[in-house]
Amino acid sequence: MKLSFTSFIGILAVTPTASAFTLTMGTGNSFGRVFRISTWGESHGGGVGVQLDGCPPRIPITRDEIQVDLDRRRPGQSRITTPRNEADAVEILSGLNPEDITLGTPIAMLVRNKDQRSGDYLENDMNVAYRPSHADATYDAKYGVRAIAGGGRSSARETIGRVAAGAVARKILKMYNGIEVLAYVSKVQDIACENVDDDTFTMEDVDANIVRCPDPESAERMLERIDEIRKTGNSIGGVVTCVARNVPAGLGAPVFDKLEADLAKACMSIPAAKGFESGDGFAGTLLSGKDHNDEFYIDPETGATRTKTNRSGGIQGGISNGENIVVHVAFKPTSTIAKAQSTVTRDGQEVELRGKGRHDPCVLPRAVPMVEAMVALTLVDALMCQQAQCELFPNEASQDERPNPMGTTAKREGGPKKNDLAAAGGGPIGLRVDEE
Repeated sequence: MKLSFTSFIGILAVTPTASAFTLTMGTGNSFGRVFRISTWGESHGGGVGVQLDGCPPRIPITRDEIQVDLDRRRPGQSRITTPRNEADAVEILSGLNPEDITLGTPIAMLVRNKDQRSGDYLENDMNVAYRPSHADATYDAKYGVRAIAGGGRSSARETIGRVAAGAVARKILKMYNGIEVLAYVSKVQDIACENVDDDTFTMEDVDANIVRCPDPESAERMLERIDEIRKTGNSIGGVVTCVARNVPAGLGAPVFDKLEADLAKACMSIPAAKGFESGDGFAGTLLSGKDHNDEFYIDPETGATRTKTNRSGGIQGGISNGENIVVHVAFKPTSTIAKAQSTVTRDGQEVELRGKGRHDPCVLPRAVPMVEAMVALTLVDALMCQQAQCELFPNEASQDERPNPMGTTAKREGGPKKNDLAAAGGGPIGLRVDEE
């Protein structure tokens, strides 16, 4: 009997023993391909956590190292964060031996919820009314049921698992090539920082003030604006900039898995994220090609190929070029505010709602470690993919037949190559291009 494709698929759907294909659908709780995380837990449940799979063995990592990043993310840090009092103490349940060395097996980490106040949600109109710009209505539309208290999975407490796994990724990056991933608040509403050197700022500079902006003068203006908004019961948004230093050239893939595409997915998955830019981003559209292009040169000390500028943000053609990777993530104002707003109830009645409970008047300071975590996780995953595909077999071509080393940490054997073209009096090279 001859079957049509439609009939064949129908048989697979009703035949439990059919194994010709395994059709899987993601449920939105996992991230990464080789270095892979799955987060779990609700804001007002017993706890939240993460399972990290694919972590290399023999990596020394302690609970205290992970706790550092969680402490930077936790609530109750200052007057411009939610006053919810959570220690966010991490428990490592698996994946390490007694000497705190990774085993190569899944690492499970748990943070228990201690200070949830479900009554703030269950004993008032928020029990039946959707909070404007929250996930209440869309979760209900998708699942037909939702965790009312704290927003469930849509709460920023979900990011605890990301930050814990990101601390492991940070350690791997540091061990691999001295890679650093550091973020800071670069803009609050229309107040932008002006004096930050992406090559030199430190985490200590970032954490020197409660806004997490390494430019003290700009930080003071930002803080004044946040306080002004906070006292009116309103909220405010802005931009977090993240810089990854010492990233080797070659990470990422040319088409669907471009490095900036993976970074965009990672960063846009953070609660309240609404925009992403790589390098100059939208500002680059105001320049001509001549002004925007990052011209190449040979580093006189290392002999490596470098770029004179970094408007590409360290990524060209979807692949890292060895310069600083720079991305910007825009965060909306916190949705929960103390001002009256129009909304509807679950059964379709128009009502007025005034938000209650505890929330951040500005998510930016606590978003800094979240962005760092997602960038670090993406880079480790890209590193492991690069190792699997392109470095499984060593390149045995002679030095002259290999491409010149590229990037801030690359070095050419013997130093810079003699400029034979210049010595011979050669002029500019003509290049005929026939692009689509």
